Amino acid sequence: MLKASVKELNHLLGNIDIYLLDQILKERFEKHFKILDAGCGEGRNLIYFVRNNYPVYGIDKDADSIQMLKHLIKSINKAYPLDRFIGGNVEVLPFLNHEFDAIISSAVLHFAENKNHFYEMIMEMIRVLKPKGLLFIRMATDVGMKDSIKPMEDGKFLLPDGTVRFLLTKELLREVMDQFRLEFIEPFKAVIVNEKRCMSTLVLRKL
Repeated sequence: MLKASVKELNHLLGNIDIYLLDQILKERFEKHFKILDAGCGEGRNLIYFVRNNYPVYGIDKDADSIQMLKHLIKSINKAYPLDRFIGGNVEVLPFLNHEFDAIISSAVLHFAENKNHFYEMIMEMIRVLKPKGLLFIRMATDVGMKDSIKPMEDGKFLLPDGTVRFLLTKELLREVMDQFRLEFIEPFKAVIVNEKRCMSTLVLRKL
């Protein structure tokens, strides 16, 4: 019985980010919400929304990932419009101002090339997000890691796992919150992963 239930959950949700699932369970995403997954990859965070016919869109710079995503969507909801999923860059979103009720950015922003690139992506997401819209962000941070990371250049750090990432610092977070008039819907969360990196979760509202 338990195995069947787990199987059903996996079928319904796929490999969704557990912190995004938490927000779904808290009913943050209303059924009429127009949602953008900015940097959607192969769609691990879109399965629930597509299966339940939310008006959800996705963009990713990797063309192969978009093709895989379209095949996946076709297999779970044949009537779902595939033209909602496109190749492109987060820093140049081909959408109108204030077009989306919610934006998901999961494990994307820490791949920024520098602070300017980070701001380009943030500004575009804020531009297409409606006032009072929800912004869900997961990205690497320096919180709890300052003694084990090495500053590189322009916001990047060498992590204990050997990777170089652009990190969200408390100073940068304050800058972004003030400049773009954002407020927390939930308290800032950070989880250290095996002392190798730290991932932050931000659930924000555009004022």
